[in-house]
Amino acid sequence: MRAARLALAVLLLAASPAAARDALGMFGAWGAFRDSAVPRCYAIAMAAPSAKARAYQPYADVAWWPRGGVRGQVHFRLSRTLQPGSAITLSLGGQRIALTGGGADVWAPDKRGDAAIIAAMRSAGEMTVSARDAAGGGFSNTWDLTGVATAIDAATLACAGLR
Repeated sequence: MRAARLALAVLLLAASPAAARDALGMFGAWGAFRDSAVPRCYAIAMAAPSAKARAYQPYADVAWWPRGGVRGQVHFRLSRTLQPGSAITLSLGGQRIALTGGGADVWAPDKRGDAAIIAAMRSAGEMTVSARDAAGGGFSNTWDLTGVATAIDAATLACAGLR
């Protein structure tokens, strides 16, 4: 089931041909990939299943884009479109972290936020993003963090030599 959810996430995330991506491995709920053609590397996982209505298949990723100088950028695709201006909160390891975003995409507000989130992800069991959807209703998406540290490390190492 996790492999099928991860495969779907890769299809949603990737804009380049499938042949250009290298699977670095599956690590618990997380997978790691390298796309040398772009170049980029990322760790990715699908959100936990839900019986509630979803406009999108939610996933979380941590990405490296060497040519753009991006290292360890945390991104969430949420299951619904966000209400403009509403608060977006990540609950992770006993912390509540404010996020920013629009549409159904959410990020840390800056590089320091990315680093803080990644550090907390390494020791937490799960994380949940909560927000209000376009209709004003509250919703949340949750991710299992089993294997996230290894997937992040694999993606980091895979992009170390890419330019």
